[in-house]
Amino acid sequence: MRVLSKSKLLAFRQCPKRLWLEVHRPDLREDSSATLASFMVGHQVGDIARHVYDPKGKGTLIDFQVGGFDAAFTRTQALLQTNQPIFEAGFRAEGALAFADVMLPIKQAGNRAWRMVEVKSSTSVKDYHRDDAAVQAFLAHSCGVPLAGIALAHIDSSWVYPGGGDYSGLLVENDLTDEAFPREAEVRGWIEEAHEIVAKKKEPRVLTGEQCSAPYECGFFAYCQSNEPLVEQPLHWLPGAQNKALKAHIEAHGLSELRDVPDGLLNEKQRRVKKVTLTGKVHFDQVSAARDLAQHKLPAYFMDFETIQFAVPIWKGTRPYQQIPFQFSVHRLARTGKLVQQAFLDLSGGDPSRGFAEALVGACGERGPIFVYNAGFEMARIRDLAQRFPRLAKALLALNERVVDLLRVAREHYYHPSQQGSWSIKAVLPALCPDLNYGDLDGVQDGGTAMEAFMEAISPQTSAARKAKIEQQLLDYCALDTYAMVRLWAAFSRTTLKV
Repeated sequence: MRVLSKSKLLAFRQCPKRLWLEVHRPDLREDSSATLASFMVGHQVGDIARHVYDPKGKGTLIDFQVGGFDAAFTRTQALLQTNQPIFEAGFRAEGALAFADVMLPIKQAGNRAWRMVEVKSSTSVKDYHRDDAAVQAFLAHSCGVPLAGIALAHIDSSWVYPGGGDYSGLLVENDLTDEAFPREAEVRGWIEEAHEIVAKKKEPRVLTGEQCSAPYECGFFAYCQSNEPLVEQPLHWLPGAQNKALKAHIEAHGLSELRDVPDGLLNEKQRRVKKVTLTGKVHFDQVSAARDLAQHKLPAYFMDFETIQFAVPIWKGTRPYQQIPFQFSVHRLARTGKLVQQAFLDLSGGDPSRGFAEALVGACGERGPIFVYNAGFEMARIRDLAQRFPRLAKALLALNERVVDLLRVAREHYYHPSQQGSWSIKAVLPALCPDLNYGDLDGVQDGGTAMEAFMEAISPQTSAARKAKIEQQLLDYCALDTYAMVRLWAAFSRTTLKV
């Protein structure tokens, strides 16, 4: 009888087809870079958890890759007779298996018992974590473990790293004992149903939908979508949330094409997107766009940040998942039409925050609009910096008072069929300024690769030559972001640039 891992049971909970493919066609799986990054973060948080729950290092880590599964299960049973913490304890029963992140010995009514802790890199308890805990508790009980309780430990996003490798406050526990223990019959049902799915000769017929990205991004999405009828103009191009009436109409009629949605169920912006998509004619209210921008006089600044975040902070005074800016580009457009760029980039490996803040204040001058694209992001980073560095707070917060969001102008006055429902700068720029192309950049072409490049650059293992190349790639990428805004501003404001 095949034994299904906990991860496969959770895959079944998400989508039966995903489980079948995980077992029979794993070669079709294509995990995104974001998914792979989340795996790495999970391993990192797991490593920290072992130090947090076993500061004296008396516990034992079981590695099933050394000796195989049978050896891991046998060793687990032996260690359960001791009084030391166990990490990655293995349990196998009733056709399923799982490994517990943390097992802590306790006394219960004078006898040895165990408390299990599952460690997650999220910042809260999710519904699928509750399923996870139910599976873990079921398998431990089925193996005869005197399990006194089960908790889920997740990252406390409000915790501030004190430095010195002290991560004692990083994790916060939620006791799930009372809800996990009574679900044994439910878990047993999942295992039975999952085995029935796996036993099928053909994959289940399941159409792509919301389950493809919740609670996890599915690596089989591209495969499943490729086997479905081609949708020329999909409904997800509609901007904003779909109202209840629209959702009900789509579900009742099985709609997939934008052209089939009644205009009466769409808001004004959605109707605009539909019209432009079907007619192929660009919507550009340049007069209104220029009028919106006319109140903002030159000199003007065009600003963009690149940031990095760590589930486990590495710099004193920072929080888990806090967006730490390490780079900016600022283009300044003078009244004379002269365009000058300033840049900041710190690849030293130290906390770049203070140097970033000081350089930003200097680069943006004291007056004139500061144009950004999607203002909320940069403004939030500036507020963070002001909170961390009180002496710079007044100057930093004064920058926020000058911010003007070009994304708002684009959303209100421009839409091209090629945008496919998106107003990101990478969707708008090719339509308005086809001579500018992020694809022409070497190496770094988006925010995700910028973060990856930064991490590689600050690694001690990276050579000086490679670091210099990354530095230039990052500078080129961020400079294009702000020059792109200059070009968009010129198009929206009906201004001819002298450069």
